[in-house]
Formats: sequence, structure tokens, C-alpha cells
Amino acid sequence: MKKFLFLVFGLFLSACGSEELSIEGKWVEPVPNMPEIKQGFDLAQGGKAKSIGMATLQYDSWKEKDGRLILSGKSIGNHQTIEFTEEYEIVSVDENKLVLKNGDYVREFEKCMDCE
Repeated sequence: MKKFLFLVFGLFLSACGSEELSIEGKWVEPVPNMPEIKQGFDLAQGGKAKSIGMATLQYDSWKEKDGRLILSGKSIGNHQTIEFTEEYEIVSVDENKLVLKNGDYVREFEKCMDCE
């Protein structure tokens, strides 16, 4: 009986100790109407962010709070620079896919290991 309880307790601890997946990494999606080109962001440690494939939209920071991803940066164009913040609900994340939602707008990203 002791062995059985010990086994059950061990299984319980291993189930409770499962780690939550991190959203850190490089995430890309196809550019609308140009699926061969990818765009997205690199969410690095310490809240640093960088744009991937977007010259005029430059992400510089990110944070995760209450199941939401908050991205900040600068939009550069037309001889002006405008600071911005985007906020998305994190619908799902796994090793290869990140799904974000803002209202009815859903974005699906894939993990990119060889992006710059």
C-alpha cells in the first residue's frame, strides 16, 4: 500500500510540475497577399524585442501580463516616427505555433529558427 501511495503522490507531483511554455523566440507569419515573404518579431530575454522582415515597424520591447502579449516600438515613415503599443490575447502557444487575438483579428505565427 505504501508503494502504491508513493507512486500516486509521485505522479501527482510530476503533473503539477509541468512547465508553462515560454513565448520567447522568433515568431513569423506570412505577409498578407505575399505568402512567400515572412514578417514577425523576436521576443528575447529581458523584454527586448526586434522586428523580423519589417523595416518601418520596429519593435523594441515586449511583456507578458495576465495572458496577454504587449509589444511596443516605433513606426517609421512619412518623415515621422510614432511610438506605439499593441496588445494581444495569447490564445495558444506550443513549441512551434503562437496564436494571438485582438478583437476579431487572429494572427497565427510559427517558430522560426533561422530568421535574422
